[in-house]
Amino acid sequence: MTDSSTITSQSSSIPSSRIYSVDMLRGVVMIIMALDHVREYWSQTPFRPEDLNQTDVPLFFTRWITYFCAPIFVFLSGIGVYLYGRKVNSLRAVSKYLLTRGLWLVVLEVVVVSFLLQFGYNFIIIQVIWVIGWGMILLAGLIWLPRWVLIAFVALLICGHNLFLDVPAADNFLLAMLHNSPFVFFTSSLPPLLFSYVLIPWVAVLALGYLIGAWYDKPVEQQRTLFRISGISLLIFFVVLRALNVYGDPVPWSVQPRGLAYTFLSFVSVLKYPPSLLFLSLTLGSGMLMLSFFYKNPGRIGKFVLTFGKVPMFYYLLHIPLIVGSAVIWAWIAFDKFTIVAFSSSMKEFPSDYAPSLLRAYVVWVVVVLILYFPCRWYARYKSSHRYWWLTYL
Repeated sequence: MTDSSTITSQSSSIPSSRIYSVDMLRGVVMIIMALDHVREYWSQTPFRPEDLNQTDVPLFFTRWITYFCAPIFVFLSGIGVYLYGRKVNSLRAVSKYLLTRGLWLVVLEVVVVSFLLQFGYNFIIIQVIWVIGWGMILLAGLIWLPRWVLIAFVALLICGHNLFLDVPAADNFLLAMLHNSPFVFFTSSLPPLLFSYVLIPWVAVLALGYLIGAWYDKPVEQQRTLFRISGISLLIFFVVLRALNVYGDPVPWSVQPRGLAYTFLSFVSVLKYPPSLLFLSLTLGSGMLMLSFFYKNPGRIGKFVLTFGKVPMFYYLLHIPLIVGSAVIWAWIAFDKFTIVAFSSSMKEFPSDYAPSLLRAYVVWVVVVLILYFPCRWYARYKSSHRYWWLTYL
């Protein structure tokens, strides 16, 4: 079977804009994302896993591999917007969809996801669903611009945003929300707002995906070539610019006293909050390269992964309460303490006999993914055989 027939055979009996390679890559990052959340709730450490003075190599890479999830997911969301527009063939319909879905995602993040992460509202946690939501709202207007203007806008934000400086949130909350490092904003009427994700340059990553979605209008071999060349080029760009240590990330790499391995960790450790130019070059370059390989019919493992990629929001909303709830029950049974370890601010708040364990985290991660496979498979089949309007929002 040729690659071309592979792609066309992916559509169900209901007309669909789904592309196998996109769903496959999305499934990969959704599975990896669960590892990060399991580590946070089942094997929290009193220091950041990226802290080269305290971390070890396995812990560092357990955290580092999850760097790829958010940028690739946002990028693929932009591709999905283009594919939706190709299906409906109306910019007006796409704008309306982006506005309604964007507002839905913003509300979902604030009301539902924040609650699920804590089983309460100690904080309102602003993360990736929030920036995708606002990105879609902004993209509803941006898609009307000439393509060259949108390309220039994307390039400016992704390549130039590292020149921006943080603004104290107390002085200008709106500017801080656009580009600051993670910060907490206190209000008199709401729980504290914990901003982990800000709009710049995430909205540009979403728009970049929308622009690159047009590659799927080209012949299959040309698609693969474009993704392969772009991915390799971005990775080479990352290596060269990172080696120069002159621009692209606020934290230069350096020779580490702990040895060559940790010097390499310093080289690949780039800033995610907000995502630096080098961070996006590394993660999106890798994502594009992977897309170039995901064109053949999947084997059994591929079909397993593909299931999650077809229902990402359903998976996302299921995996959080499963991980958080099971961690709370585990802490209650193991330590006789009803707590969410991930939100303990210091070792003094951890159960006295608690100790981090990557082995525990990896075992729980595998179990969580296996459990989630069955409801996700059911929902993927349900979604492919029904036309209800609300299915496009979940």
